[in-house]
Formats: sequence, C-alpha cells, structure tokens
Amino acid sequence: MKYSPNAILIVVTNPLDAMCHVAYHTSGFPKHRVIGMAGILDSARFRTFVAQALNVSVSDVVAFVLGGHGDTMVPLARYSSVAGIPLTDLMDPDTLQAIVKRTRDGGAEIVKYLKSGSAYYAPAAAAAEMVEAILLDRKRVLPCSALLEGEYGIHDLFVGVPVKLGARGIEKVYEARLTPEEHAALLKSAAAVKELVDVMAPKLHQPAGVGA
Repeated sequence: MKYSPNAILIVVTNPLDAMCHVAYHTSGFPKHRVIGMAGILDSARFRTFVAQALNVSVSDVVAFVLGGHGDTMVPLARYSSVAGIPLTDLMDPDTLQAIVKRTRDGGAEIVKYLKSGSAYYAPAAAAAEMVEAILLDRKRVLPCSALLEGEYGIHDLFVGVPVKLGARGIEKVYEARLTPEEHAALLKSAAAVKELVDVMAPKLHQPAGVGA
C-alpha cells in the first residue's frame, strides 16, 4: 500500500471472502480495487465435472456459481449450459445435484489426492485470468468475490457474484434474477461469511501489534 498506492488487490488466501474483508479494511482501498479469487475456480470445477459427465469439451460448458467460497457456494444449474443448451435439459436432477455437491467439496477432493498441501494449479490459473482481464482491460464478466452494498439484498460483505473486470478492477456488479430457493441459498452462504467476519471484527479494530 505504501509503495503501490494505486494497486489492485487480488485475494487468494482462505477463508477467501472473510480475508477480502480484512484486505479491504486494512488497505483502505476503494471496493473496486479489492477482489477475491474464488468464483472462477469454483466455476472451473463445476464446468469440468459437467464436461466429464456429458463427455463434451469443457470449452463448451458455461457455469454460474454464486456465494461464498466453500461448502455453502451456490452453483446455479439454471444459468449453466453446454453450447447454450441448459444443463437441466441435458441431465437428470439427481446427476446434476451430485455434480453440484462434488463442486462444493472440490477443494477437499483435491487435497485428498495431493496428500499434503492444498490446491494450487487451478487457483493459479484463475488468478492469472483475473490479472489478464485487468491488465489488458478485457472487460471480462467473471465470478469474483466483491463487496456488496445492497446487491442481492446483501450489505457490507464480500460474496461471490458475476462482475466486469477491467483496468479499474471491478467495473460493474451484475445482479441475476434468482428464484426464492436460489436467493435463500445465497443468503445462507452470505451468513456463513458474516459469521467469520464478526469473529474477526475485534481484531481488525485493534492497534497494530496488540493481541498478536
């Protein structure tokens, strides 16, 4: 912050959405310059599992994931498709629900395969995609953790939503129309983020070095 006051922060550290809140509070940067990398990773996992199930190219799968990064994330099958064909037309509800669950548990699955450490290939690729969108002013619409101030009925929390990424960082937050069930799931995910933020709040307001 001292040497790069105009930087854009891309947060990767878990718990992702709560750590975005820490970065935002600590840096004092405007909200459009603090962005969390989660939705691209979660969407990539969702797309991969769908492509495997249907035996199609992952390039033709569009996935939509909202909410916090974790087991409360909200993969939206209704907005996901293969070459424009809705997933709900291509697979039965049980198969789709199994893929949604596998997406939510994807991080744990990767760690199980690695035996030690954590996932890093897909997070690195997702972070690089965000950096490219910003540096080259691509105006990409990507799922990222952003500070919401009323969007989706959520206030003062970082939650994964579709945003436009360009040279200024987050240039627009998109609000998709949700069913009551989808909106309830998103609010539940946001509540899990708020629980973590509330636990950290006292530490954020301490003078540096106190309670370390």
